[in-house]
Amino acid sequence: MANYFVGDIQGCYDELCRLMEQVKFDPSVDVLWSTGDLVSRGPGSLQVLQLFRQLGDAGKTVLGNHDLHLFAVHGGFKRTRPKDRQQEMLESPELDDLILWLRKQPLYYHFPEHKLLMTHAGVHPNWSLEQVITQGDDLSARLQQPDYMDFIKQMYGTKPDRWDPNGDRNHRNTYTVNSLTRMRLLHPNLDMDFLSKCGGIKGDGELMPWFSFDHPLLDEYRIVFGHWAALMGRTTHPNAIALDTGVCWGNWLTFWRLEDNCRFVHHADRVWG
Repeated sequence: MANYFVGDIQGCYDELCRLMEQVKFDPSVDVLWSTGDLVSRGPGSLQVLQLFRQLGDAGKTVLGNHDLHLFAVHGGFKRTRPKDRQQEMLESPELDDLILWLRKQPLYYHFPEHKLLMTHAGVHPNWSLEQVITQGDDLSARLQQPDYMDFIKQMYGTKPDRWDPNGDRNHRNTYTVNSLTRMRLLHPNLDMDFLSKCGGIKGDGELMPWFSFDHPLLDEYRIVFGHWAALMGRTTHPNAIALDTGVCWGNWLTFWRLEDNCRFVHHADRVWG
């Protein structure tokens, strides 16, 4: 048995299938864990969703920001963008069932026996494992409620960028979205930044990657994440495992095997981003 973790797929179905073939993925004994963003940019968003749903216990994913945005598009709150290449998916008779399945996916996976945590964007330095679990579970529960679109409609924006333990549920849930699915760079005071379009591993001026700060949880746990193609799999902390290597931008898709720390890549067929 092997556990394979994969970075952002973003609709690049063909590359995903080839990488599964390369590692001889066997769903009867292996498990594929996605860091989220199954959809958008590549032409195969529908096929990626179908594959993960069909894999059952052999295919697991956390929610990414593009997955959450799909909820808004499906609910009629946002329009799809031509560059997201979602039309086939949006016209599929399976869409409602796929959205229902996707809404049931968590914001994190916790592997206590391996001291490992997976989210889409990482974990804020100020959060403990207990906060990830408590707030992630609360947001997951909200996304499965019949009125979940009420939250989706107000989750967009650059605030809150700072955690307030006394905030109301909207504050807590929106901060959870921002920190677990959107976060990259932080100010020196640890406020999240969502305006900078620059900065990879070296940051952008005073802004630095979330894993560059004093981070008690990261010192104890490995954190597997995607979301940040500019890193190309590189970080400054040995426990921060970055897997988004920009397949939709013409780079490559990456698998990381938990059991032996090996990485496997398949180069993109073309640029979709």
